[in-house]
Amino acid sequence: MVEVVEYDARWPEAVEGLRAMIGPAVGEVGAVVEHVGSTSVVGLVAKPIIDVDVVVRRKDDVARAIAILEGLGYRHRGDQGVPEREAFEAPSAEATEVEHHPYVVVAGSKPHRDHVDLRDYLRARPERAAEYARLKSDLGARYLPHDRVGYTDAKGPWIARALAEARGGAGPQTSGGVL
Repeated sequence: MVEVVEYDARWPEAVEGLRAMIGPAVGEVGAVVEHVGSTSVVGLVAKPIIDVDVVVRRKDDVARAIAILEGLGYRHRGDQGVPEREAFEAPSAEATEVEHHPYVVVAGSKPHRDHVDLRDYLRARPERAAEYARLKSDLGARYLPHDRVGYTDAKGPWIARALAEARGGAGPQTSGGVL
């Protein structure tokens, strides 16, 4: 069952375990594993699923990164409606010790910038992180565990405003694919 839970201080350690497991393999194409999503913001409530971006340098490296992750037992799920972001289903949490979602993105692409900009904005603005936490808790109670799409879609307008603010008020941004 998926629900919004309080921040777990063990999440950063779990990410290091994922980096140790995935990093050497994707390092073959110069990729790095970056912690993104709500679990990457200390103190923020989140679904207890760790999101990581496998960041490749060039678009030409995406296919190789996909093949490497598949070789590690990950199931490629396509872009799931978010161009330039390849999603994966992880092997069972028992096999990897933590439930997580890896995404392959190209450094500097829109999905990569969205993930990093939102993470860094929330880390730097505790009052906005607290506001987002309240929203996530309210929406989690309304939508989860049965309607993850509804939960994600309902967060969209808030995320779009936060990204615009994070980028200096550059106007409305779409929030497709932000975790």
